[in-house]
Amino acid sequence: MSDWEGIGKAKAESVLNLIPDGWRISEIPSTDDKRDVTAEFIRQYLNSSEVEITETDAVGIVKNTTSGTWTALEVATAFCHRAAIAHQLVPCLHEIFFDDAISEAQKLDEYFTKHKKPVGPLHGLPVSLKDQLHVRGQDTHMGYIGWIGTYQGRKGTGKEKVFESELVRELRSLGATLYCKTSVPHTLMCGETINNITGYTQNPKNRLLSSGGSSGGEGALISLRGSVLGFGTDIGGSIRIPAAFNGLFGLRPSAGRFPYEGMANSMDGQNSILSVVGPLITTVDGLKLVTQAVLSTEPWLQDPAVVELPWRQEAEQTVQENSTKLAFGVLRHDGACHVTPPVTRAIETVAESLAKAGHTLIDWNPIPTHTKLMEIISKVFTFDGGAEFKRDFALSGEPPAPQLIMEEKPQADASAIMAVNIAKREAQKEYLDYWNSTAALTGTGRPVDAIIAPIAPWPAARPGQYTYYAYAGFVNVLDYTAVTIPVLLADKDIDVRVENFAPFDDTDQKTQELYDPEIYHGAHVGIQLVGRRLQEEKMIALANYVSEQLPSQV
Repeated sequence: MSDWEGIGKAKAESVLNLIPDGWRISEIPSTDDKRDVTAEFIRQYLNSSEVEITETDAVGIVKNTTSGTWTALEVATAFCHRAAIAHQLVPCLHEIFFDDAISEAQKLDEYFTKHKKPVGPLHGLPVSLKDQLHVRGQDTHMGYIGWIGTYQGRKGTGKEKVFESELVRELRSLGATLYCKTSVPHTLMCGETINNITGYTQNPKNRLLSSGGSSGGEGALISLRGSVLGFGTDIGGSIRIPAAFNGLFGLRPSAGRFPYEGMANSMDGQNSILSVVGPLITTVDGLKLVTQAVLSTEPWLQDPAVVELPWRQEAEQTVQENSTKLAFGVLRHDGACHVTPPVTRAIETVAESLAKAGHTLIDWNPIPTHTKLMEIISKVFTFDGGAEFKRDFALSGEPPAPQLIMEEKPQADASAIMAVNIAKREAQKEYLDYWNSTAALTGTGRPVDAIIAPIAPWPAARPGQYTYYAYAGFVNVLDYTAVTIPVLLADKDIDVRVENFAPFDDTDQKTQELYDPEIYHGAHVGIQLVGRRLQEEKMIALANYVSEQLPSQV
């Protein structure tokens, strides 16, 4: 065993060793024997109280903890237990700090007993964190073996023992209980989650498939209800992809709405297309709860990149006032890659439900094309020619996973970077003009309220086979707000292969060939609602409304 393999194995074992003996699983079934380890399967390891607590949504949990019905301690213990089981079924945790969570929960209970009121609006709510957020006393290795025991790859600073990201500080002030950090692909540049420490994070609903990336650990953990609320990040789909793959709601806010200060990142200093932090959660009501809560801390006072924009109740009310006549653009495919039958059915289910409710639907054929937008994002992601990634892998000598997006190109000079930024600005303006032009088609006197769009060509990627990213990435180039909505489950008897398929190109052909109704049977299928920049309140309200129109929730 090489040095890097030994270090990675030791780290993974150290996390498992933090799981109490009484929470250990003696035998995990093979994927062939059991694809779906959610719901009834994972419940067998829990008592009835733990099941009730962990399968209550964030709003319900807070209602109980802030009224004294449940203690923060019993809620924290239940989620620590279920997260421990989840990690053994589908490796999804990088860091476990259950003891700290129990201690903090006890302090919350003591405060509640003494003052007869909660610490804040998230009092006693367990929150999981993607392994980009720094938590005092815990590693932030982000899947890199060379980062273990360091501060972002730099040894001997001591900062990793005391430093916390701004969002972590705010969550604590709101009364949240923090208890674990979740798995990511090293580099973060992947729609799957894989690294040389935890291995591959599968999709708990269908372990033949990926949990998504780069917030795949969050998606898997919440799918198993080892968490009801977690924070991920998104620079090319990394909140929305795992949310959709795992049947969750996820909010990709515009840059500057949530605090990113003090978080670890890849390509730090690349400011052409910014990574944003946002929630993945089990219900849309929870999206509203956590967004309002974080904004109530006035994060713009601590993070200079945050826009001073408190929660806007009027934006939510506007959706309610216009709910008898809304307009949506429908993106069935982007002209470069078709989606597979379950995704087509999900798009049509949403469109038909809204049409039945009396709303206007128009075909979405934007200018510029999403292909052009992806050309921009590809250039941005290779500005440094892969130098940062090579440096971080060289810290340990470990190899990168084969599915990572790691194009080796010459480093861009200042003139080339400026040219890409101009192209991005012009593309954003073209897209805005197209969006505005739809006012002539909607019959409402307004442009479309949102776009109904796929997030990926399939319900979830098959391991090592993520072929096409444009459905997620176009949103990042535009810096639009987007919310994922779970719609249905793939059904092999309904979602049959397309006959006489006519592909646009070889990538389209391969993407369609990867769809196998037998393999995908039972997988979650979600879509995204896309709005314009900084429309978080409106998009959460629209997601709530659209979800209510669907025939059933999954």
